[in-house]
Amino acid sequence: MKKKFILLFLGLSLNSCSQQKDEEVTTTVPPTPTPVLKDIFLADPTIFYNEGTYYLYGTTTGNTPLNGEGFQVYTSTDQKNWKGPVGAQGGLALKKGEAFGSQGFWAPQILKYNNQFYMMYTANENIAVATSSSPLGPFRNTSKEPLAASVKQIDPFVFIDDDGKKYLYHVRLTNGNRIFVAELNDDLLSIKTETLTECIAAELQWENTQNANWPVAEGPTVLKKDGLYYLIYSANDFRNPEYAVGYATSKSPLGPWKKSTANPIISRNLLKINGPGHGDLFLDKDNQWQYVLHTHYSITNEAPRKAAIIEMNFIQKENELQLEAKKDSFRFLKN
Repeated sequence: MKKKFILLFLGLSLNSCSQQKDEEVTTTVPPTPTPVLKDIFLADPTIFYNEGTYYLYGTTTGNTPLNGEGFQVYTSTDQKNWKGPVGAQGGLALKKGEAFGSQGFWAPQILKYNNQFYMMYTANENIAVATSSSPLGPFRNTSKEPLAASVKQIDPFVFIDDDGKKYLYHVRLTNGNRIFVAELNDDLLSIKTETLTECIAAELQWENTQNANWPVAEGPTVLKKDGLYYLIYSANDFRNPEYAVGYATSKSPLGPWKKSTANPIISRNLLKINGPGHGDLFLDKDNQWQYVLHTHYSITNEAPRKAAIIEMNFIQKENELQLEAKKDSFRFLKN
């Protein structure tokens, strides 16, 4: 009888241990899967920083959602974790039908002026201006008219100098894509035509690697440092793998401009990625210059183009202050 009791006790103990192990297995919480981040497909990108938030805009590209419907916007507080599109109109900050343009919504720029947010942009190969009370939109152009011009014009960039004068850098389609500048009137809706001046044309070998009859210089963005103006631009057709970025300097916002001997400062040779270019330079919350740009999708496909970012620094070299891209900082933007 004693042996039977011992065996029964052992059986119950083993059964209890087995049940406890089963319970431990079934209650184990599986590890949280790492979220898969996806590339952000935007061309001609720009980043606007306002009150702790970065806003990313650009040209929709390839067969992506909302393509041709306006301008998407993404947001981030650290430039690494992006949310969006989060524009006020179904992801769009500017929506077709509520501002000038029916097609070809390209190359937006955002600025804050007189307590309003302005979007300078291209549509129908013309430059237009829309306004909003929020960087998320909705941006609207009540007149639904572009800036008056005798030729087609694209790629606007507004620079406001220390003296308050405003300048519109842009591309005019005349014997190639050529970069011009003109002083803007205070309403930002028209230029002082007597100040219109050509800045940059694609004339060097790196700027026209295919010897095209229509050479391309485009995507201007401008900054001022130590009394010198830096005009950053892209050259070659954007579909060309050799699309690249260079810069020129001047002592005046109207030029004349001297191209850097260090050009191109961003290229396929530097990044080992096709088609880097057409972006915007901005100062982040840590006072670090950053250049947001696009690249080709892959070695074989140009579209959809991908948004990326790279740090820019000023270095003293060859008796001048040169602008240089920090190769190791390059990364694609993802959400």
